[in-house]
Amino acid sequence: MVKRTDSNAQRVKRHTRVRGKISGTPERPRLAVYRSNAHISAQIIDDVNGVTLVAASTYEKGFEGVGSNKEAAKAIGKLVAERAAAKGISVVVFDRGGYIYHGRVSELAEGAREGGLKF
Repeated sequence: MVKRTDSNAQRVKRHTRVRGKISGTPERPRLAVYRSNAHISAQIIDDVNGVTLVAASTYEKGFEGVGSNKEAAKAIGKLVAERAAAKGISVVVFDRGGYIYHGRVSELAEGAREGGLKF
């Protein structure tokens, strides 16, 4: 009998391991990415105070287009960078959430860099 691995459980395990090493501070908050099959979202989080400073997602009402492609991910990256700049945030630490740095996750990161975030 062949056992099928639970890929999301493996992702959560990777994410937990990475979160033991990185943390968002008020000076350098954490840019966290969540990717589902249909949507992608990003948050800039201050872990010291336990506060989400900025968020952007394809779930939002104003978002136009399909939420599950690379163009949407890049748009969300630019949007989160724009909102971060409005709050005076320019430097973050990137948290890929246990996902491989490929496809939509890398496009979101590129969009955020184009928008002015440094990481």
